[in-house]
Amino acid sequence: MIVNEIFTAPVQRIAAGGAGIAFVQGKTVFIPMTAPGDLIRGRITGEHRTWAWGEALEIAEPSPNRSVPVCPHYGICGGCSLQHLSYEAQVNEKVAIIRETFRRIGGISALPEIRIRRSPPLEYRNRIRLHYSVPGRRAPRVLGFKGRRSGGIVPIRDCPVADPGLRSVLRNYAQGKDAFLGGEGFRPPPGGSLSVYSRGNTLLREGPESRGKVKIRRREIAMDAGVFFQSNGILLETLIGDLMEIAGKADASLPAADIYCGVGTFAVFLADHFSRIDLVEENKTALDLARKNVSGEGHRFFALREDQWVREEGCSGKKPVHRSFVVVDPPRQGLSRPMRQWLCERGPPLLAYVSCDPATLARDSGELRSGGYGLSSLCFYDFYPQTAHAEVLAILRRGAE
Repeated sequence: MIVNEIFTAPVQRIAAGGAGIAFVQGKTVFIPMTAPGDLIRGRITGEHRTWAWGEALEIAEPSPNRSVPVCPHYGICGGCSLQHLSYEAQVNEKVAIIRETFRRIGGISALPEIRIRRSPPLEYRNRIRLHYSVPGRRAPRVLGFKGRRSGGIVPIRDCPVADPGLRSVLRNYAQGKDAFLGGEGFRPPPGGSLSVYSRGNTLLREGPESRGKVKIRRREIAMDAGVFFQSNGILLETLIGDLMEIAGKADASLPAADIYCGVGTFAVFLADHFSRIDLVEENKTALDLARKNVSGEGHRFFALREDQWVREEGCSGKKPVHRSFVVVDPPRQGLSRPMRQWLCERGPPLLAYVSCDPATLARDSGELRSGGYGLSSLCFYDFYPQTAHAEVLAILRRGAE
């Protein structure tokens, strides 16, 4: 197999990054914008020792899983990668990816049944990251998303997956009548990009007007558009409800911990059950907001990286704290090695792991099993329809296996 070689092959499934997988001359070929069940005529665009990249020149026989993309920017903008699949096919492929990832990376083949929490497929996204160019004497500011291939800015007039408030902002900006992003008084933050958040009556932009409150499960939570906050409020409420049900099974007389707590969104609700929660977050802006959001005298706040907190917990002569419940919500890198070791050695009977990357979740779950945890349940939350991203809640219990 060589670059530019032409081939014809059926697409078998979707890979973790969203590309279709075909097998040509015994080699795995990743082909973007294809669907399981497609028969394609393609071209090899790049080759490695055990796999290759390809592009579809022609869909000789389209898959019944195909759907017509609703966005005119699809394939040009770098945001969505699965709009060419029906929503049900997207969900099925992501669940299959989760299963395969646990088998391949975590060494766990016997999984509990994966529950599914679906999202509205459109107008679900409350937070977007906009990129902009610096306006010149003859060139106006360009506002949009990063391109799929070029990395340049694709001007966006609308985004069907965005919250209705965000769609209005984009449409107004494109028509030159938006004071929120296009007014003379607006000074975008340095760096060429900014976050905008919209839900209900809340509309925030990164910069001087970034602070505000948003209602989640009938409670107001202070947030900042420049600090991470979940982008799908509908499923965030569902996830919190599931976490509350799980935490209700833990011993409320013992403390809990919320690691990588952000603005304290989970702890706001966990405080209904636990009188003492340790909140750990290295972003000081986020932790300051968590102090406002989580009321009660028994809670402790640590402006530390999780590995620093683990070292502090393990200080010689310090009496160990016995916790009945811990929730972790790490970035894509997953749990740090010190955190994994701490959980294996001193972790609670009940652990809730919220993951935005099945690969690192599978890796960490495999290691936690060696520390005495069993995988009790898995739930897939489709926080980001039309994309290949998958959020998973894993519940691990000591001695469950």
